[in-house]
Amino acid sequence: MFSFHGGIHPPENKLTTRTKRIENAPIPHRVFIPFSQHTGIPSKPIVKVGDLVKVGTKIGDAGGRVSVPTHATISGKVTEIKEYPHPALKERTLTCVIESDGQDIWDEQIKRRNIQDFDQQTLINIIAEAGIVGLGGAAFPTHIKLSPPKEKPIETLIVNGCECEPYLTADHRLMLEYSTEIIEGAKLIAKIINPKRIVIVIEDNKSDAIAKMREAITDFLIPITVLPIKTRYPQGAEKQLIKAVLGVEVPSGGLPMDVKTLVQNVQTCYAVYEAVNFNKPLVEKVITVSGEVKEPKNLKVRIGTPIIDLINFCGGYLTQPAKVILGGPMMGLAQYDDELPIIKGTSGILVFTDSKIEDESACIRCGRCIKVCPMNLMPCEINSFVRLKKFDKAKSYNVLDCIECGCCAYVCPANIRLVHAFKFAKNEIWAKQ
Repeated sequence: MFSFHGGIHPPENKLTTRTKRIENAPIPHRVFIPFSQHTGIPSKPIVKVGDLVKVGTKIGDAGGRVSVPTHATISGKVTEIKEYPHPALKERTLTCVIESDGQDIWDEQIKRRNIQDFDQQTLINIIAEAGIVGLGGAAFPTHIKLSPPKEKPIETLIVNGCECEPYLTADHRLMLEYSTEIIEGAKLIAKIINPKRIVIVIEDNKSDAIAKMREAITDFLIPITVLPIKTRYPQGAEKQLIKAVLGVEVPSGGLPMDVKTLVQNVQTCYAVYEAVNFNKPLVEKVITVSGEVKEPKNLKVRIGTPIIDLINFCGGYLTQPAKVILGGPMMGLAQYDDELPIIKGTSGILVFTDSKIEDESACIRCGRCIKVCPMNLMPCEINSFVRLKKFDKAKSYNVLDCIECGCCAYVCPANIRLVHAFKFAKNEIWAKQ
């Protein structure tokens, strides 16, 4: 039972949805599909207002090397291409609005095919054209991640099934219901990067998923193992996962490839399986809807679906919500409008009726934030520099290594908005650079 430095164990609050099977959410009447849903350059529109599209029709080409295409997620007519508010970015972004024709017609190219003769480059091209990005939250283009430089060979492929954020159970249910597909997707990734081993890592609070994934393992060219790991947040973060599994640390400013490792989320593996076997682009994903709704669920939803459509499918709000969050309660983003859409990086919708925020008080130098920081940072010191706008000093204390997990703010007895301060500092440093 390996682990990493720091971290916390907040209340899990997963009981309401962990036994709920994945349901298909209704096809929305209208979708809002941003051309920027991934790390890197936004995709470029290739459709115009009035065009008719099908599910899976490409509506945006990759805008550069670090970019992916965008696809229609319902069949119907393009009614608008203009800037709309974005659920994760502070600026409005170019968005394609599609009105459903009520028929849900899929593109003819999406069908089962023989994949036996696909070589490494063909697989990478398929993944790129499918618009697949990391579905654990970072939304980094997967085909770039699967193309490390030759001088940095990958020895270990880690399949991340931790899902350490409270409330969220989408990955858990996916492992229970699509275990074979996840493993086949991991094998396809292994065919591209040629690792020496595949390790599927699952927190020990998901014993049923551990058993199910072990049952689904079949013979392969390299060893495939399922590793139960101690439940702790933020176990699912790449660098913490690598430390827990392999006992090595990714260097400051480095990437997993620097320690010969690649990490992929279980949903990403599932998306790779569907793209390669069925030529299916990333048009839907599994999310958890939980908190103060009448019937919490795990849903397979079309990307671009408005939040309120999914809330209503779950019976609606119990009472007037005080806060609606996309993602988990630790790293998710509160939304100001429930008409905003689900995007590729969305892992859940959480509704809370109590959003009381305690007033900040002075730092008492207790050091709790230092004890729980999984990146071995000194949050209290960095915060002092940020408040004095000494950003160069904050940088020297490695503020850029902060993964914004929120552990420090969670344990702070002074209720200091530490993550807010660090985000501000990083933006200032990047702007200066």
